Amino acid sequence: MDSTILFSLRLSLQVAFVATVGVMVVGVYVAYMLARKDFRGKEFVDILFTLPLVLPPTVTGYYLIILFGRNGFLGRYIYDLTGWSIMFTWYAAALASFVVALPLMVKTSRAAFESVDKSLIEASFTLGHTEFDTVIKVIIPIAKKGIIAGAILSFARALGEFGATLMVAGNIPGKTSTMPLTIYSLANSGEWSKANILVIFFTCMSGAFLYIANKLSKRLI
Repeated sequence: MDSTILFSLRLSLQVAFVATVGVMVVGVYVAYMLARKDFRGKEFVDILFTLPLVLPPTVTGYYLIILFGRNGFLGRYIYDLTGWSIMFTWYAAALASFVVALPLMVKTSRAAFESVDKSLIEASFTLGHTEFDTVIKVIIPIAKKGIIAGAILSFARALGEFGATLMVAGNIPGKTSTMPLTIYSLANSGEWSKANILVIFFTCMSGAFLYIANKLSKRLI
């Protein structure tokens, strides 16, 4: 197989894996807070974590540039402290994938948490368990299939991210060229046979992820 295709495949899997790990940590926590807690600004938080799902990827990418660019609100401090900028590196691709995949994790995990029978939670508290123990021993085990389904959907979304990644990481061959970006480049250059290989592989892989996620979601009830 062509080295360009192999690199884009490896990079895409690497980016999607890193993004999904971050999504699981942040997404599960946010989902739990939205499902089980009442606090000021809850609706705003819900909207904030849903926005990347509906915004054009280029708009999401623009916000990331404003925040993490070399002269961005956060990027300038990172550069001053380390002399390093995240822009146009594979880390930027992982960041973009994390942001666009996060809403899927939050939405799916929140639904799973809300489906947990409240009487089981109350029984756990009655037995003297702390909230942390209840979450670990009662809520997460019951909601785990929904969490796993959310992780799979997030991985698939991260794997296919294009617009925001192009904005913050660019399309640098051998450095930031993920599968979607490589397909775009191959199609533009008329290398249809190579593009077809990636498209077929990507379609089959994404379909497999969706099939697994659907199977897990049906078992939530």
